[in-house]
Amino acid sequence: MNILIKNGRVIDPKNKLDAQQDVFISERRIAALGKAPDGFVADQVIDAKDLIVMPGLTDVAARLREPGYEYRATLESEMSAAVAGGVTSLSCPPDTDPPLDEPGLVEMLKHRARNLNQCRVFPQGALTYGLKGAELTEMVELTEAGCKAFSQADVPLTDTRVLMRAMQYAATFGYRVWLRPQDSFLAKNGVAHDGEVATRLGLPPIPVVAETVALSTALQLARETGVTLHICRVSSGAGVEMIRAAKREGLKVTCDISMNHVHLTEMDIGYFDSNCHLVPPLRSLRDRDALRAGLRDGTIDAICSNHSPVDEDAKQMPFAEAEDGATGLELLLPLVLKWAEQDKIPLLDALARITINPAQLLGVKMGHLSIGAHADLCVFDPKAAWKVEPTALKSQGKNTPFNGYEMQGRVRYTLLDGQLVFQQ
Repeated sequence: MNILIKNGRVIDPKNKLDAQQDVFISERRIAALGKAPDGFVADQVIDAKDLIVMPGLTDVAARLREPGYEYRATLESEMSAAVAGGVTSLSCPPDTDPPLDEPGLVEMLKHRARNLNQCRVFPQGALTYGLKGAELTEMVELTEAGCKAFSQADVPLTDTRVLMRAMQYAATFGYRVWLRPQDSFLAKNGVAHDGEVATRLGLPPIPVVAETVALSTALQLARETGVTLHICRVSSGAGVEMIRAAKREGLKVTCDISMNHVHLTEMDIGYFDSNCHLVPPLRSLRDRDALRAGLRDGTIDAICSNHSPVDEDAKQMPFAEAEDGATGLELLLPLVLKWAEQDKIPLLDALARITINPAQLLGVKMGHLSIGAHADLCVFDPKAAWKVEPTALKSQGKNTPFNGYEMQGRVRYTLLDGQLVFQQ
C-alpha cells in the first residue's frame, strides 16, 4: 500500500531534519520526503496539517508481563497501549515468569508479538539462569533467538566474579550488558529515597550510595573487560556524574533515565501515595535537577517509560507493602514534550532521546526516517491538551503517579511497517 502523509512538520533527529514536508511510503518503507517518487500513486492520504510527523518511538524499558503475569497485563493490552503512545519499538526486561533465559521463551514472545503486528518487540535476555546470579545463560543462543542485550532486570547480581565472567563473555562476542545499579545490601527492604520525606513518613530508606557503590563496581568491571555497558534508570546526581566521568575517560558506557524521574521527586509521595512507589525510588529535587542537566549535556542518552503495569489490588496497600511500578507507554511522548518545553530544549534534540538514541542502544535500525527505512511513524498533535484519567488508558495497568495531570501532545496516527495500526 502506498501512503502519503501531507502538510506535516517532519522531525527526524538522526538526519537533523525539521521542516514542512510530505512523506511518501511505499512497500512498507520510506520512499521519499518532500517530492513524490516517479509513478507514485497514493492508496491512502493522511492530512497532517498542524501535526508533527516523526519516527515511531523506541522505548528501552517496557514490561509486557508475559509470560507469567497475565493477571497484571497481557501482550494484547500493552501492545495497544504502545501504539496509542506512538511507540513502535520496545525492549522488555527478562524478569518474566519464567525469566527469558531460554531461546524457546524468547522465540515464543517474539512470535506472539509478530502475530499481533502492532509494535516491534526486542527482548532482553537474562544474564544468568533464572536471574539467580549463579550460572551464565547461553548468550549466543539467546541472541540468535532475538535478544538485543543481557540484563538482570531489577534482580541483584551480588557475586562480582559471576558478573565479571558475564562481562567477559559478552565482550568476546560484542554483546551488550544492561545493569540497573543498586547494592542489594544497602537498599535492603528500602522503599523510598533516604531523605526528609522517608524520615517524616517512617519509610525504610534507599540511600544514594546504594546506587553509586553498585555503579562503581559495574564501571570498574567494564573498564577491566571492555564490555559495552548500559546503565539502566540512573536516579541520582552522583550517579550521573560518575557516568559523565566514565564517558570522558572513553569507556563504552551509556545510560537511560525513567520519564518519572525527569518530572517527579520524593516530595510527590505526599501522604503515602503508592502510585509513587517506584524502582528506582524518586529522589531529591537536587537529584532531579542533576538528571535534567545530564539530559541537556548528553550524559544521559535516552528517556524510557519504565512501563511496569501493576494490578489494582497490589497498589491498594500501605506504601511500603504496595508493589512498585507504574504504567507509562501512553505518557512517554507528552512527558518528553513537557520536559522540552520546561527546559527550552529544541524538539529535534528532545525527540532524539525517544527515537534514534534508544534504537542505537539496542543496535536496531529503527528510529529514523531515512529513505529506505522501515515506515514506522508517529503523527501527533503538539497542541492537543488532555487529562490523564486511568480508566481511559489502554494499558491493563491503570496506576500512574501522573493521575489527574494535564498533558499536552496527543498521538493521532501510528504506523508500523507502512500500515496504520492506531488512529484517533
